[in-house]
Amino acid sequence: MTALLRYQAGLLLRSQRWLAPLLLYAALLAVGVRAGEPVLGALGFAAAGLLPMTAWCVRICLTQEPPAARSVVAAAAGRGRAHLAALLTGTALPALLGVVAVLGLTAIGDRRGVGPLAATGAGLLATAACVLTGAAVGALTGRPFLKAPGWSVAALVAGSLLALVTTGSPARQALTALVAGSRTTTAQLPWLACAGAVLLATATAALACRATARLE
Repeated sequence: MTALLRYQAGLLLRSQRWLAPLLLYAALLAVGVRAGEPVLGALGFAAAGLLPMTAWCVRICLTQEPPAARSVVAAAAGRGRAHLAALLTGTALPALLGVVAVLGLTAIGDRRGVGPLAATGAGLLATAACVLTGAAVGALTGRPFLKAPGWSVAALVAGSLLALVTTGSPARQALTALVAGSRTTTAQLPWLACAGAVLLATATAALACRATARLE
């Protein structure tokens, strides 16, 4: 699996297709977050932006291989393992960026009434919930379920929006906890939302890998 992850990461870095979601997320933070604003609200805004970014990055990794190269890798390592490596690679970049954003926003935000450790913990858990939910959206809107680019992109946008606003979504629950905490200046750690996101992402990855092995 380590070799597959290195291979997928190398493809992603060389393609430079990661620049578009990265720059869009940076622009979102530059426009929507200001130094000195309540830290929990800023962390919630940053975590929400990671959901569509993760879905986008996952889709990039699922479609970046030429068909011939994908067939060779599948023959060598198995289609399921190759697909899982693509999913993990697409999730890693937004997760790393989310950690950096949490640390930066905690440093510059208004932590009045909220300790730095509590703010960082709440931000990291919300980030994890949004990243994992976004990974699930990306897995369900890419290969092997949707191969046509137009339908795939449309489903990705709609799925990301629904994941942010639908009651019961792990991302929505985590963001609600941060918003509630920003109003009461008490950091609520969204452990349940994060656990739900882990289960959702795990189940979705298993479904996608099994479907890939059967349909491709």
